[in-house]
Amino acid sequence: MKKLPDGTFFADFGKAAFGTLELNYKTEKTETLTIRLGEKLLDGKIDRNPGGTIRFSEVKLLVEPGKTKYQLQLVPDQRNTGPAAVALPDSFPVVTPFRYAEIEWDSGFPKPEITPANLTQIAYFNYFDNSTSSFSSSDTILNQVWEMCKYSQKATSFTGVYIDGDRERIPYEADAYLNQLSHYSVDNEYAIARRTIEYFMDFPTWPTEWQLHVALMFYQDYMYTGNTELIEKYYEPLKHKTLMELEVQEGLISTYSPKLTGKFMAKLGFADTTQRVRDIVDWPPAQKDTGWKLPKDWPQGERDGFVFMPVNTVINSFYYMNMAIMAEFARLLNKPEEELDFELRAAKAKKAINENLFVKDGGYYRDGIGTDHGSVHANMMPLAFGIVPEAHKKSVAAYLKTRGMGCSVYGAQFLMEAVYNGGDADYALELMTATHDRSWYNMIKVGSTISMEASDMKYKPNSDWNHAWGAAPANIIPRYLWGIQPEKPGFEVVSIHPQMSSLKQSSIKMPTIRGEIKGDYKRVNNRLTQYKIELPANMVGEFNAGFSAEDVVTVNGKPVNLSFGTVRLYPGMNEIEIRVNSF
Repeated sequence: MKKLPDGTFFADFGKAAFGTLELNYKTEKTETLTIRLGEKLLDGKIDRNPGGTIRFSEVKLLVEPGKTKYQLQLVPDQRNTGPAAVALPDSFPVVTPFRYAEIEWDSGFPKPEITPANLTQIAYFNYFDNSTSSFSSSDTILNQVWEMCKYSQKATSFTGVYIDGDRERIPYEADAYLNQLSHYSVDNEYAIARRTIEYFMDFPTWPTEWQLHVALMFYQDYMYTGNTELIEKYYEPLKHKTLMELEVQEGLISTYSPKLTGKFMAKLGFADTTQRVRDIVDWPPAQKDTGWKLPKDWPQGERDGFVFMPVNTVINSFYYMNMAIMAEFARLLNKPEEELDFELRAAKAKKAINENLFVKDGGYYRDGIGTDHGSVHANMMPLAFGIVPEAHKKSVAAYLKTRGMGCSVYGAQFLMEAVYNGGDADYALELMTATHDRSWYNMIKVGSTISMEASDMKYKPNSDWNHAWGAAPANIIPRYLWGIQPEKPGFEVVSIHPQMSSLKQSSIKMPTIRGEIKGDYKRVNNRLTQYKIELPANMVGEFNAGFSAEDVVTVNGKPVNLSFGTVRLYPGMNEIEIRVNSF
């Protein structure tokens, strides 16, 4: 807190949060204070014209003798408090995201001293236990990125469901899926995700891919909790969300199908059956509600020049994953005929994608049938979802590197999964620790403490500074860099497959429904690495750090047989040493 040269008091609360300001102030005469709240600074003061959907508020506050406590009454935003937005409880005041506050007096009155004790940021959060997760490493940028992404899960939880951000405060399926993955990775709190999943069954949104995220949310909830209630309740309507009825040729779907009718839209949950889902493939260079256009050197927005065709690789990669998930759900519900049908559909989709959309001469996937253009999206989705045959993984991973971060922070979730699935941990770490304007660190650099809707405002000029879908490293670090994922539902068995790249040291604590998994890593030298992994009492693990049969691995001082490819870990402390003999 400090006094500016013009006498204005300036306060920095350290992090932005959704809330309002409480002021303790004693006055001898009635006066008016001008109070400003904001997320962004300009020349050391709150930016009063921050652009996009970065928030700034100004309130004239009447203070008077005999009263000492004041809570700002903010003006509601018409868009994020409208009928489509998530309604807050009546007990909430109007809230806005802010980090900074300024207090200015009308001229003619003496300016008393304001101390930190006079100001409180009344911040609203859903339940969040900060102590259940932690991460550190030898890379200071990675540490900062993780901290910001973790806090983003807490900061955006205030509505009790996953929302897109402050511009709309509407749940969107793709936003929610990324939010779910990251939330599950930093706190063992599952109610918000489950409530959001149920919301989507009644209130869908329009992008084709967004519909295809719903089954993914069901699946992650099942794997992380072991709970089948949602699957049992929504199995039949969930079939429609897979868009399996829009198949236009064996194994491939298209929103150009004549079966995309009003009747089908009703099955998806749309009250307005004149609406139609349509392919979006990340974000375009301009949107109907903004009127803005990006510079000529970035005409494709966040789409990497994606060429839209009636049958495209992105949609059908999601479709394959949906069929594989539904086969598992049918098995759970003891529906063997449907299980077999879904398995067959998944196999046909994978076969059709590889036969119709893979460019053998180039070693990459085309955007769709009828074009040879291969965007980052058309290649990251097959690799992220396990569609790419082993023989082609190397070429697809190499092709992805040529496209760079050609997607948005939403698409980056699948890009990071693809890069790790392709075995390129060095490139993955490079992406997460980059400092250019298409990086997570750029969000920190420009001044945000919550993940942004885009990595930089120039890539989406109507962006807000509080979008949880921009926080992918909160789940990528534990799930892929450390490789901690449920092998069996409810973490009965955990798979730990770390890909540490050049990190010299790392520690992690990750929550699960069975308790916390704790890990320490140290690279002693090029031949010796050490892990300490502590599992809860009711969990076992399968560990694989990429070692070969020639390497010597010990657990708690005892050599282990590597013929099974993984090392079994047991409850309690597992001290692992890996001596590399396979140079």
